[in-house]
Amino acid sequence: MFDTLTSRFETVFSRLRGRGRLSVEDVDAALSEIRVALLEADVNLDVVTGLTGRIRQRAVGEELSRALNPAQQVVKVVLSELTTSLGGERLTITYASKPPTVVLLAGLQGSGKTTNAAKLAQWLLRQGRSPLLVGADLQRPAAVEQLRTLGERAGVPVFSHRRGPVKAASASLAEATRTGRDVVIVDTAGRLAIDAEMMDQVRRISKAVRPHYTFLVVDATAGQDAVNSARTFHDTLALDGVILTKLDGDARGGAALSVKEVVGRPIAFASVGEKLEDFEPFHPDRLASRILGMGDVETLIDKAESAFEAEQATETASRLLEGTFTFDDFLTTMQQVLGMGNLRSLIGMMPGVPRELRGAEVDEGRIGRITGMIHSMTPQERAEPDIIDASRRQRIAAGSGCRPSDVKALVDQFKQMRSAMKGLGGLGGKRMAASRARSSKQAGRSGGRASASKRRGTGGRTTPKGPVPVSKTPLTLPGLEKGEWPGLN
Repeated sequence: MFDTLTSRFETVFSRLRGRGRLSVEDVDAALSEIRVALLEADVNLDVVTGLTGRIRQRAVGEELSRALNPAQQVVKVVLSELTTSLGGERLTITYASKPPTVVLLAGLQGSGKTTNAAKLAQWLLRQGRSPLLVGADLQRPAAVEQLRTLGERAGVPVFSHRRGPVKAASASLAEATRTGRDVVIVDTAGRLAIDAEMMDQVRRISKAVRPHYTFLVVDATAGQDAVNSARTFHDTLALDGVILTKLDGDARGGAALSVKEVVGRPIAFASVGEKLEDFEPFHPDRLASRILGMGDVETLIDKAESAFEAEQATETASRLLEGTFTFDDFLTTMQQVLGMGNLRSLIGMMPGVPRELRGAEVDEGRIGRITGMIHSMTPQERAEPDIIDASRRQRIAAGSGCRPSDVKALVDQFKQMRSAMKGLGGLGGKRMAASRARSSKQAGRSGGRASASKRRGTGGRTTPKGPVPVSKTPLTLPGLEKGEWPGLN
């Protein structure tokens, strides 16, 4: 969403870094470009004026004159003020001492309100809560059925009442108490436009359930219309925060940069994809860092920690350095990486990634073809790829719908990678031993959680212990023999 804005910021900063000293004129010229970039991104005019004014006040004052690297100091000031415009601090959800905690969702039709109710419920499940979804949208045909379907996928029960939206919302509190649910999420009706009837209905629902949190679901692609809608809802409901949807879209992103300063309420959550798992708390500092092209290492680490078991990751790394890494290990690791989210968004979180690669399209279909080839191998072939000869390649290709040359390329690249990593094994032996010791201590403190995970397994390991002979073919990177990035062209 912010690719164009990121490119503009990077151009401005690279020009500043090319100067040894910065004059007031240099700073003003940079701010003029930043102002144009923000306006083109559909950021509210008052927000742009306030942001650039604060940056100039700090950038041309004593703070810059004392800096050893003035250009870097300007970047730091822009990052700080952009973070402030996005909300400054993350909104932390606190729960009622006497359950249930009530969350009311409001918004226009088409903003993704019902879907994000289920996403919020699944996020609460991951936090150890027991949510209940409430279908109070009786206006839109099949809205409650949609919520039931999403609730089933998320593993969360859904409650509704045919006697009316206010009745359904108020009765849900008793239902939550009866069933031991400690969070109630009320999905209200939306309209194509704000009208008096809609506002009156959501006001009566709010009065009946007295929510601890009232969140407005806002479509990030709607631009300033979304900000204006948020202002109107806030006048009626006294919002506690905003849930920003479709943040992975191609729109200019002005709503994300405007809503906090215009409405005075923070962005609480962000929806970054179509899956129920693509939902996360909004971190203003992390998004500001990504907008400025600095990556988002903290979110990347969070995703990795949720996708990988610490003990399993340590064992896999050990086998990789010992040269016993197999196609079974490779397939498991690849599936875990895919579980972290969209590959393009993961690349965008990495600091220092070139602009061309960050904006490239990733062909995830190629990953599916690799998975198909591995699944067409026998357990012995996965453990000992050296035995895969021409006849075996022909069988694997027929089973996976690929060409024998594709199978040969995959096997050769895998063996080259394994050989290269084995060569590094001696360098990391002591570190790996220390990592194993730390993993054992963590497993002991977790009360057996790691062992439970190990009992669940990942589909059955077929690889025997011990080293596997590898070839001494020259090292190349997959798909780069002709200067091409696999899946990124």
